[in-house]
Amino acid sequence: MLMLLRRPLREAGATSTFYVLTAVAAFAFATCFTLNLVFQYRVVGLDPFQLVLVGTVLEATCFLFEVPTGIVADLHSRRVSVIIGFFLIGAGFAFEGIVATFAAAIVGNIVWGIGYTFTSGALQAWITDEVGEESVGPVFTRETQIDLTFSIVGTLAAGALGLLGLRAPVIAAGVTLMLLAVGLWVVMPERHFHPTPRGDRETFGHMRDQFVSGLRIARSRQVVRVFLLVSLLVGLASEVFDRLWRVRVLESFGMPAVFGGDEVVAFTVFALVGTVVSLVASLASGRWLPRRVVDTNPGLPVALAALAQVVAVAGVALLGNLWLVLACVWLRGAAMAFSAPIESTWVNRNLDGATRATVLSMNGQADAIGQVAGGPPLGALAARTTIPVALVVAAVVQAPSVIAFLRVRHATTPSSERPVTVERAPRHTEVGRSAHSSGAERSLE
Repeated sequence: MLMLLRRPLREAGATSTFYVLTAVAAFAFATCFTLNLVFQYRVVGLDPFQLVLVGTVLEATCFLFEVPTGIVADLHSRRVSVIIGFFLIGAGFAFEGIVATFAAAIVGNIVWGIGYTFTSGALQAWITDEVGEESVGPVFTRETQIDLTFSIVGTLAAGALGLLGLRAPVIAAGVTLMLLAVGLWVVMPERHFHPTPRGDRETFGHMRDQFVSGLRIARSRQVVRVFLLVSLLVGLASEVFDRLWRVRVLESFGMPAVFGGDEVVAFTVFALVGTVVSLVASLASGRWLPRRVVDTNPGLPVALAALAQVVAVAGVALLGNLWLVLACVWLRGAAMAFSAPIESTWVNRNLDGATRATVLSMNGQADAIGQVAGGPPLGALAARTTIPVALVVAAVVQAPSVIAFLRVRHATTPSSERPVTVERAPRHTEVGRSAHSSGAERSLE
C-alpha cells in the first residue's frame, strides 16, 4: 500500500501543490466546523457531557497516536503520511455526518484524530524539504494568507449547505478532503525526503525524556514554570467552553429576527464576525502594541489578555442577553489571538537552542493533558447541573493564570540567547500537538 503512494502519477510543483492543498483543506475544515457542534446538538442529539466527551476522545486520540503515525513520516515518506492523513480526516467527517449517532461521533473523531496526527508536522516538514529552509519562510507567510481567505469562503459555504440540512456541510467537508487525498496521490511531489535518523525519531521514550528534561528546566526558570502551569490551567478549562458555548446560546436564546430566526444563518454570521475580530486583535498585537512593552514587560499585556478570557467565559455563563454573550465569545477569541505572538516571543526568549523544542513540546503536552483531564468532569457537571455552572467553574479554574503572569511580568532573557522568532519545528520534534487538534474548530469561534 505504501509503495503505491510513494510516487505521483503526474508530478506538479511543490509550492503550487502546497498552496492548493492549503486552500482546499482550509475550505473543508471551515465548512465542517462552522456548524459541526450545532449538528451534533440538534441532529445527533448529544447532551453536554457527550459533546465534551467527543472532544476529549479526539484530544486523547491525537495524543496517543502521535508516535505511531510518526513512523510513516519519519521512516517512509512525508508524502505518504500527508495523503493517508487527509483521507482519514475526510473519512471521519463523512462517517459522522452520514450515520449521525453518538457512537458514530466517537468513531468519526477517532478516525479523523488519527488522520490529523499523520498530517500535522509531516506537511510542514515536506514543504521545508522540497523548497529548502532558506526559502520556506515566504511560503509559510503566503500559506497563512491563503488559509484565512479560504476559511472565510468555507464558512460561507457551510451556511449555504446548512440550509439544506445540518448534515450537508459535515459530509461535504469529508468528501472534499478524501478527494484532496486522491488529488495529492496524483500530483504531490517528493524529491528530497531522507529518513529521520534513529536518534531524532519520536518514541514514547523520547516523550518521557522530554517531559523529565522540561521539568528540570522549569525548576530553574520561573517563566517556563509559569507557562507550563498556565497551559495546564487553560487545558483544564478550555474544552468545556469550546464544546458548549454554542449549546448555551441555543438553549437560552432565540435567534435574532435579522437572520429570520434561522440558526444556520446566525451561526455562520457569528463565525465570520469572530474570525474578523480575532484577525484585528492579532494585527493589533503585532503592529500597534509598542515594541518596548513586549521587550521589557510582556507579562502585563498577556495577563490582561488572560483576564479578558476569564471574564469572557464568566460572561457567557452569566449574561442574559444574546449579543452580550456573543461579545464575550468574540472577546475570548480576540484575547487569545492578541496574546499568542507575545507569549511565543516571551517564552522563546527564555529558552536556549538546545532546550527550546523540549520545552515547547512539553508545553503542548501540558495543554493536552489538561483538556483530557478537565473535559469529562466539567462536561458531567454541565449535564448534572447546567452549562452556566460548568462555565463558571471553568472561569474559576483559569483565573490563577492571570496572577501567574502578573507575578512574572518582566522579560528575563538568558544572556546566551538573543531574541528569537518562533519557527515551525520538523515532524520529529513536534510532540504534544494534540493540544492543537481542535485548532480548526477554535479558529472559527
